[in-house]
Amino acid sequence: MAGFLDGDGSLMFQLKKRKDGKKKWRFMCTVCFYQDSRHDKTLHWIRSKLNIGYVSKRNDGMSELRVNGFKQIRDILNDLLPFVKFKRVQANAMHKATTLLSKKHSGQLNKNELIRLVDYILEIQKKNYVTKRKKGRKELLSILGLTP
Repeated sequence: MAGFLDGDGSLMFQLKKRKDGKKKWRFMCTVCFYQDSRHDKTLHWIRSKLNIGYVSKRNDGMSELRVNGFKQIRDILNDLLPFVKFKRVQANAMHKATTLLSKKHSGQLNKNELIRLVDYILEIQKKNYVTKRKKGRKELLSILGLTP
């Protein structure tokens, strides 16, 4: 599974704007495994072993297993981290972020913890292959209300 994540997976940690609720933002963590839809049995096997997530077929002939949730991703990474090779930086940053976020409700995070989470987002973003521009440090801090 760790090898599959290294080769055909991704770790995404984002700060999403929201229109509803008191807070105008939320953190979102996602682990994805990708496979050609003709060979998606592997994704269903991984899903059955993890006992979480959902498999969906995309319009481009690919299928993906998507897992969300701070505690769930933290637990998955606890098991996979010793074996992850190529995405170790992203997996470590995601593990630290999900450990922090699973202990505290986002409204209980102090300024230093929020800044640390922004740093994890940027660390993961820097190592991931990106097809479009992502939010930079200044924009992320602004969303969190941490700029002067």
